[in-house]
Amino acid sequence: MKFLRKLLVTGLGTGYLPIAPGTWGSAATCCLFALVLWRVGPNSWILAGVMTGVVIVGCAGCVAWGSWMRQAFGRKDPSQCTLDEWAGQAIALIHVPLGAGWGWHGLAIGVAFLAFRLFDITKPPPARQAEAFPDGLGVVADDLIAGVYANIVAQLILRFTLNLLA
Repeated sequence: MKFLRKLLVTGLGTGYLPIAPGTWGSAATCCLFALVLWRVGPNSWILAGVMTGVVIVGCAGCVAWGSWMRQAFGRKDPSQCTLDEWAGQAIALIHVPLGAGWGWHGLAIGVAFLAFRLFDITKPPPARQAEAFPDGLGVVADDLIAGVYANIVAQLILRFTLNLLA
């Protein structure tokens, strides 16, 4: 059980990758999104369902194991814990306009990824304040807020671009 918990909390091990593990966790979520997109096509409801599942698992894992993470890694929000990035990035990807073809799909994923990383790093209000919540709730709350901001920005950029080029 300890191995499984550590595997989940570290975002399937992305938290152990060198240099910016949060970015690796976000990238892994984008890869999962692309894999599901490749398998089922641009059916936004299936994609949204999978990403919602990632959000639920991410939130549940961070909240349930927040105090364990602090003890195991010696910090409230350790860099090895990337499950929160998985959850936030998944929110950023829900129902993004995908356009037609893999060029557009890649653009959509890239815009959502960059927007989430920007908001996750800068933590505009109330994301920074959400870190003060206790244990695992504080670990994941700022990423959820960053994910919402990123989704809004990605929606605006992609819809404007699609309409402009249509």
